[in-house]
Amino acid sequence: MVSCMIQAEKITKKFGPITAISGISLSVKPGEIVGLLGHNGAGKTTTMRILTGYMPPTSGSVRVGDYDLLQHPQEAKRLIGYLPEIPPLYSELTVEESLCFVADLYALNPPARFVSEALERTGLGHVRHRLIGNLSKGYRQRVGLAQAIVHQPPILILDEPTIGLDPKQIIEIRELLLHLKDNRVILLSSHILQEVSAVCDRVVILNKGQVIADGSLDQLSQNLQRKKLLVQVSGDPALIKKQIETIPGVNGVEEHGSDLEEIFLSLTA
Repeated sequence: MVSCMIQAEKITKKFGPITAISGISLSVKPGEIVGLLGHNGAGKTTTMRILTGYMPPTSGSVRVGDYDLLQHPQEAKRLIGYLPEIPPLYSELTVEESLCFVADLYALNPPARFVSEALERTGLGHVRHRLIGNLSKGYRQRVGLAQAIVHQPPILILDEPTIGLDPKQIIEIRELLLHLKDNRVILLSSHILQEVSAVCDRVVILNKGQVIADGSLDQLSQNLQRKKLLVQVSGDPALIKKQIETIPGVNGVEEHGSDLEEIFLSLTA
């Protein structure tokens, strides 16, 4: 398996007058699981669709391994395994038939070997002859993941991989992701902090289409323990400073600009 990384530089996507994401930059290295965290509508799915080449950005660039995604889309996309929020499954096919179909699309040779490895890695061997339409949602999610990895890509991009699953199925998918990590790049999205904290080495937090935080969970936790608030006030700065210092949770107060009569507060979470 080829070792490579994925990197986005200042990608922006506009739909008419609406800006879905603005100036997002991020990178994921081999052997790293990164969680894209944000509430519904924060821009996670749009970002992932751009990173996979599903849609072009309005501006910005994406590199997948050695390839510019816009200039060499076919070569770049072969390096990516993509699991959208709703996996593209054919309910009338068996699990094995579905994977064989995907293997044929990638012109894998011999396809049987790639299909067998995908079945084994996702724990689907015992249901390989079952119709997808008769599987539980957890197993259908596994089939979607098997389709994403059948061509053994070095990069996996997974949009809400555990959404709608029961607790047991969620644990199974988490264990599977950790098992697949190897030397791959894995980027997954979620709107649940507990979800990304269970499997991710690093978290990128989106809000209103922009990156507002990027770091390990420990780093983000330490940063959140100390907050700063800049406020503009009118009146006697010395008197206001003294009053603010009595507020619970305020570590200290310092004047930040006497001309504007601003006071800088350092707050703890």
